Amino acid sequence: MEPSLYQYRPSNYSGIANTPFTDTMSTPSPTDSAPPPLDATPAHALGDFIRAHRERLSPQAVGLPPGPRRRTPGLRREEVAQLCGVSPTWYTWIEQGRPVSASADALARIAVALQLSRAERAYLFELAAQRDPAEPDPAAADAPATLLETVQLVNAPAYVLDRQWNALAWNERAADLFVGWLDGDHDRNLLRFTFTEPTARELIVDWETRARRLAAEFRADSIRHLTDAPTRGLIDTLTGTSDAFARFWASQDVGEREGGRREFNHPRDGRVVFDQITFKPAHREDLKLVVLVRE
Repeated sequence: MEPSLYQYRPSNYSGIANTPFTDTMSTPSPTDSAPPPLDATPAHALGDFIRAHRERLSPQAVGLPPGPRRRTPGLRREEVAQLCGVSPTWYTWIEQGRPVSASADALARIAVALQLSRAERAYLFELAAQRDPAEPDPAAADAPATLLETVQLVNAPAYVLDRQWNALAWNERAADLFVGWLDGDHDRNLLRFTFTEPTARELIVDWETRARRLAAEFRADSIRHLTDAPTRGLIDTLTGTSDAFARFWASQDVGEREGGRREFNHPRDGRVVFDQITFKPAHREDLKLVVLVRE
């Protein structure tokens, strides 16, 4: 099991599977001569999390009779395995932190069986470095209208970015600041503006440092959809048209999108300084609301 490299992403799953079935992809083979060795890292964290929630769940909560006195709190492993439609051995191994294969479908059934909340379910999938199959594809969903309207209520430069860092909405103050990007009829992609527009090098103070940082931030931000056609196409285009982007991208630098001081050489106002802050809307962390406050 590989460690998760991603931030928390809430899901929108509801419902419960009524018909158990066997996960043939995850069930140990009868020919296995020995269980896999114990793993000490992310798999162990996943097992600890699942076990803790199993022990909190009573038999009555899942429609099972209390039965005779139990030696351990909560459900038995065999009971959870039955609810999930997986083999008891496989379920035991995953609780023990062994590096077994846990498909997204099997994890979804565990989440339902353990009656995890939306936040708990999202955390489960983060621990397993898997994408929740019940989570809608952000690329297929329109940006919330309220979010797009919010930028007009901000008394400072503000804009909304999508997962490829295209500007979806911006206010007049942002258009006034970002000459060559958000004013007039320009390409609205922040990366293409930064790396291919000559005006960006004139506008952004210490362009080299900021551009390098931007490439590192996008690498971290795009890791979940790096193979999606729009993201891959953007990276390929920038790599072919910008030597600087190609160099920064090849460096494999990764960085969180940070706020802080931003300086610009504005063609009308001269040197202007802002403090930048980025917000991620609940349930749509593929979008970003960026606000720049004048110092």
